[in-house]
Amino acid sequence: MTDKTVSLPEERRHGSFIKNNLRNYGMLMSLVAIMLFFQVVTGGTLLQPLNLTNLVLQNSYIVIMALGMLLVIVTGHIDLSVGSVAGFIGAVAAVLMVTHKVDYTLAFIACLLVGAAIGAAQGYWVAYFKIPSFIVTLAGMLVFKGLALAVLQGQSLGPFPPTFQKLSSGFIPELLPEAGTLHPTSMLMGAVLALGLVYASTKGRSREQSHGIEVEPYAFFLGKSILLACAVLYFTYLIASHRGLPNVLVIMTALIALYGFVTRRTVIGRQIYAVGGNAKAASLSGIKTERLTFLTFVNMGVLAALAGLVFAARLNTATPKAGLGFELDVIAACFIGGASAYGGVGRVGGAVVGAMIMGVMNNGMSILGIGIDYQQVIKGLVLLGAVCIDVYNQRR
Repeated sequence: MTDKTVSLPEERRHGSFIKNNLRNYGMLMSLVAIMLFFQVVTGGTLLQPLNLTNLVLQNSYIVIMALGMLLVIVTGHIDLSVGSVAGFIGAVAAVLMVTHKVDYTLAFIACLLVGAAIGAAQGYWVAYFKIPSFIVTLAGMLVFKGLALAVLQGQSLGPFPPTFQKLSSGFIPELLPEAGTLHPTSMLMGAVLALGLVYASTKGRSREQSHGIEVEPYAFFLGKSILLACAVLYFTYLIASHRGLPNVLVIMTALIALYGFVTRRTVIGRQIYAVGGNAKAASLSGIKTERLTFLTFVNMGVLAALAGLVFAARLNTATPKAGLGFELDVIAACFIGGASAYGGVGRVGGAVVGAMIMGVMNNGMSILGIGIDYQQVIKGLVLLGAVCIDVYNQRR
């Protein structure tokens, strides 16, 4: 009798936690289920080291842009121009490095500054003139698509310098003696990352408890930490079995850690969520909502430029059609990952999971030989389902 009275509140607490966090954990379980499904139906091809490396390279620019798009969506806006901006920046990089032989470092910095200027121009109209972001960025999508055509004069331009190509196609140097086909340096970095994630989660949970914030049950936390560490180590082992960690994966990991820290541990991160939750209340509380909105678009421009450089380096050429449809995958990744269409809700981890869901679906369907037409249909239905779940949660 005593055991029942003690265990019942614990069971209720577990049930309440699952109910309140069903969306976040549901997306992660969906990613695992989708990967297992394609691993089975492709005969084990999906998680082969070579294909897994290609999966990272193919979706790196989507993940990078999803980090910026998340902040834009959290503030209650949208950016439809990111694909065109990425394509335009790739064209600018090609003209600088291929045509004018500008050093790749200077060209890289110049392209990021151009991306920041584009984001600032669009953010200015949205933040200070109160023009809907949908209209401003739709215009931007058309403008920069046309400018990419003009800069490239309707033709592809390449190849890029070999050093610049390593941005996307290069791998970290091996510092330790190789053990057969395994790259020890990559494994060591993966182990450090796994330990770092567990340590950060433990510290974060302790900090929340000390401030009286409700935390997940210890059983959930322990299980999640073990699974996360095992997943990182297994993923690293597979990647290290091919050619080691790609340079772009290291860049992505650093960006994910940076934006995770900014959104969860800094004042500006909390203010961005406050603006998305209720812009008028945020303004009355002293938050400079216009400046925050402006900065989120500047940030989006920089990340779109970085993604454009990564994509151009991977193709080793700039093409007029580069970036076509990127905005759809990026926006879908954020919504599938739990961002709310109403603003104020969304997590960096969720955006990354959403991007990986889109990437695994693209890769798996391509391996199975499913045409691009049906791929678009399936991705559209998945996006619609994610938004329907969001609307349901808002009304509940």
